[in-house]
Amino acid sequence: MADSGRPRFLTDEDMPRSTARTLREAGYDAVDVRDVGLRGTSDQNVFEYAQKERRILISCDLGFANTLAFPPAEHQGVIVVRIPDTVPIPTFNREILNAITKLPDQLFHHLAIIEIGRVRLRAN
Repeated sequence: MADSGRPRFLTDEDMPRSTARTLREAGYDAVDVRDVGLRGTSDQNVFEYAQKERRILISCDLGFANTLAFPPAEHQGVIVVRIPDTVPIPTFNREILNAITKLPDQLFHHLAIIEIGRVRLRAN
């Protein structure tokens, strides 16, 4: 079942603070965990908040790519970013925005892995 409307996002604290701002500037509803009182909390709490708020979680944490722990059909959507730390932050954010812009409807209920110039999607 596809969700209607534009995707909403929650960026994890391992992401640059500017990522949520970049998404907002592009017209997306995006918040950072540090701005909603979730700094330093467990992955499970972050995940549960994203689900409760119907937000797609964006993180660099490979733990969220575990489809046994986080089955794609059972969540709003998870994006795991696999871009090296050596990439400048504006390029990092641009890669994320490009991927989201190209695949907005496919992000719901999927695991998306974003790499430089490439996005891999996984459903169940």
